[in-house]
Amino acid sequence: MDPQAFIRLSIGSLGLRIPAAALNSVNSGIHAVSTPCTCEIRLRGFPVQTTSVPLVTSPEVIPDSHSTASSFYLEASDLNALLAPGCFYSTRACLEIAVFTGRKGSHCGVGIKRQQIGTFKLEVGPEWGEGRPVILFNGWIGIGKSKQESKRPGAELHLRVKLDPDPRYIFQFGDVTKLSPQIVLLQGSIKQPIFSCKFTQERAPQVDPLSTYWSGSAESSDLEMERRERKGWKVKIHDLSGSAVAAAFITTPFVPSTGCDWVARSNPGAWLIVRPDVYRPESWQPWGKLEAWRERGIRDSVCCRFRLLSEGQEGGEFLMSEIFINAEKGGEFFIDTDRQMRAAAASPIPSPQSSGDFAALGPAVGGFVMSCRVQGEGKSSKPLVQLAMRHVTCVEDAAIFMALAAAVDLSIEACRPFHRKIKRGSRNSL
Repeated sequence: MDPQAFIRLSIGSLGLRIPAAALNSVNSGIHAVSTPCTCEIRLRGFPVQTTSVPLVTSPEVIPDSHSTASSFYLEASDLNALLAPGCFYSTRACLEIAVFTGRKGSHCGVGIKRQQIGTFKLEVGPEWGEGRPVILFNGWIGIGKSKQESKRPGAELHLRVKLDPDPRYIFQFGDVTKLSPQIVLLQGSIKQPIFSCKFTQERAPQVDPLSTYWSGSAESSDLEMERRERKGWKVKIHDLSGSAVAAAFITTPFVPSTGCDWVARSNPGAWLIVRPDVYRPESWQPWGKLEAWRERGIRDSVCCRFRLLSEGQEGGEFLMSEIFINAEKGGEFFIDTDRQMRAAAASPIPSPQSSGDFAALGPAVGGFVMSCRVQGEGKSSKPLVQLAMRHVTCVEDAAIFMALAAAVDLSIEACRPFHRKIKRGSRNSL
C-alpha cells in the first residue's frame, strides 16, 4: 500500500515573558497583564486556532519542549496553495501568531476588550514542501512595540515551530455500507481494491403491529413500518484472500428511550470492534467499543464515542474520541490527540454532553490517528477514511479502522428517530 504525502505543522513550547520595564513603558502599550494570556494561530486557508500561553516569570525557565499547543495537517494541494503567488495577496502566506492579554467577551453587559501584546510571523518557504523533518523556529523572540520603538526590552514569546512528514492512507468504501461494498485505496486517480465489506443482519427486527393502524393497510407503500429496535447488525472486513481480518457488531441494541422516540444518551446503542485472536483460531479479540446516540436540538446530531479496550487483565477502557456529527448533513468522526486535548483544555469542566475524560490522550499516542467522513441520514454514504501511516504495520491494522468506520457510518442510520411517517391527511381521516 502506498500512502499519500501529508505534513504536520506543530506549534508548541509556548511561553510569554514580559519584563517589568516593558510594563512600565508607555511605548510598549502593555498596561497590565492578566492571566490567562491567549494567542490566535492563523494560517491562510485554515480555521483560526486559539490556545492559552503561560506566563514565564523566571528568566531561567524554559517552557516544556515536548508540549504541542496547535497543529495543522497539510496535503500537497494545501502546500501548493500556500506557496503559489495569489492575485489577492501582495505577500507570501505566513504563519501568524497574535498574542493577547485578557479575555474576549463581556461581563455584566459591558464588553471586555482584549489587549494585543504582539505578533509573531513566519513566512511559508520552499522547505515546507521538502517532505523532511525540520525545525522552523525554536527559542525566544521579541514581539510588540518595545522591540521596535524603544531600546527597552519588550514582551518575548517562546515557541517551537516544527514540520514533520505524516503520510496517510486514504480509503474509500465503494458503495453504501449495507450493500457490502469493496474498500479501495486511493492513490491519485488510481483505486486499488484492498478489502471487502460484508454486512449481515442476523435477526429480523420486531415490527410494531400498530403500524397497520396508521396506514389502514399493511401493504401501503406510503408508510414505512418503523422498527422498535435495531439490532443484529454485523460487518466483517475481509482481505483480498477472503479471510476475515476485522469485524464490528452491535452489542447493545439501538432502542428508543423511555418517553421519547429516539436513542438517547441515557441508553446509547453500542458496537464492539474486534480483530482475530492470534492464539485461538476462529475467535475474536475485543479491540474497541463505539457508543452512539442522538442529541436533539435545532439541528439534531449523532454523538459517537469511541473507547479503546485494554489488552491487559484489568480490562480498562480509554476514551479516545467523542464527536458530534450533524444528523442531516453528516460530518467527520476522528481520533486526533491534538484536537481532543485542545478541546479538553478549552473546556476544563465537562459539558453535559461530554464525559471530558480524555485520560488516554497523551503525547505518546501521537497526533492524528484516523478520520472518517460520512453522509447524513437518508443519503448514500460511501465513507472516506484517512489513516496515519505510522499506526499501520500490516494490512490487519488498517482493517480494524475500516470496521470502526463502518460502525460509525451505520450508527447514523441506527440513531434515526423511530416515529412513523404519516401519509399526508391520514391523521385527519381517523
